[in-house]
Amino acid sequence: MSKDIDELTRLNKDYVDSVQNCDVKRFDEILAQDFYCTNPDKSFVDRPAFLKQTAIPVKIKALKAEDVIIRIFGDFAIIHAQTSYIDADGKPAHGRYTDCWAKQDGKWLAVSAHVAR
Repeated sequence: MSKDIDELTRLNKDYVDSVQNCDVKRFDEILAQDFYCTNPDKSFVDRPAFLKQTAIPVKIKALKAEDVIIRIFGDFAIIHAQTSYIDADGKPAHGRYTDCWAKQDGKWLAVSAHVAR
């Protein structure tokens, strides 16, 4: 299980970094084909729409995950975390997210995300 924790820890960092850096290529590698996301504005998007919105430059800076909790249930995992960042007005802000991951063909892929700010 520690191998999976290490892998999911790295993937979680990649996910957060990809949000900050608008890294559509990395998201394309780590998102399952049937990925869905609930955005902070309560919109619900599928994988193609998520990749499209990821390409739009973000207005936040210094995004990082804190208090990360990784729970593994066989070939399924849930990651809970708090985020901290500097908002578009230059003020410190926080949010939360829950990401679900599934091991498909031996590889962890994000299947769902829920983001709150």
